[in-house]
Amino acid sequence: MLYHVRMDVHPPQGMASADFDRLKAEEKVRAEELQRDGRWIHLWRIAGEYANISIFDVADHDALHALLSTLPLFPFMTVRVTALARHPSAL
Repeated sequence: MLYHVRMDVHPPQGMASADFDRLKAEEKVRAEELQRDGRWIHLWRIAGEYANISIFDVADHDALHALLSTLPLFPFMTVRVTALARHPSAL
């Protein structure tokens, strides 16, 4: 199943910048793993915001939730998910 996911990151108040930098580095590694294995098929930054729009290809809603929960920045995100269906006019 395909999902459109918007992730807005809210940096934790009071966290040392070195600790947050470590989390961002871990997030990058995890995102690259998921892209390489084909589950995170598109990733776009939203200009001017600490947010992204992504397309995931996973088995179902539970698989998406489990995957998102593995992201190091997940505790600091607002996530909005839209399940996608093929449009009859799409080529």
